[in-house]
Amino acid sequence: PVTAGSIVVPYGHVIGNEKWRGSEVAQRLQGKVRLIFEDGLGLVDFHLPNRTCILLISEADLVAGDEFKRRLVRFRNASSLRGIVIVEKTQISDQYYSGVQKLAVLELGMVLLPVANQGEASQLIIQLVSSCVREQSRDRGSRPFLGKQRAPAAEPALLRAVQRIPGLGRAKALLLLRRFGSIHRLCNAALAELEPVVGQAVAQQIHAF
Repeated sequence: PVTAGSIVVPYGHVIGNEKWRGSEVAQRLQGKVRLIFEDGLGLVDFHLPNRTCILLISEADLVAGDEFKRRLVRFRNASSLRGIVIVEKTQISDQYYSGVQKLAVLELGMVLLPVANQGEASQLIIQLVSSCVREQSRDRGSRPFLGKQRAPAAEPALLRAVQRIPGLGRAKALLLLRRFGSIHRLCNAALAELEPVVGQAVAQQIHAF
């Protein structure tokens, strides 16, 4: 069962599934966020603030068989979770990626982010945690001038992930990240919100993707 849906994660913290202790992604998270390991998180690999949960599908998971597909379906069906799927897309696992994309995005309607390795996965998690903190600050009105400041530079891994959307180069990917500020907001953007940033044709490609 997905037992971690009710967990409240403090801002700036990440709760990681015990199985990732000692992994590269955990080592790279240490020092950047407050990482706490817990047993019994069920399907969830990493719990972020703002009820965001990460399911991390590694290269080994993709090559090993179809178990990850069952995890995806169960993860999606846990309605209390705001889920993001990160997939390790390497030379070895690339042949399986289109199948994962079809299942996660087209059939299950989930947010799917490809990364080249666990180092990139950790960068994405750190960026998502930062986005949660910024959203919380805006919600509380504790930093009223935040909206007038320049948007922070996009994390390299996040920028590369967005550039993998068909029709997007570096310039348009940067515009989108500066406009929407986080992967969640970009993925949930309406067509009418995308068009002023990248034009009608590209906006339709992004929305369809």
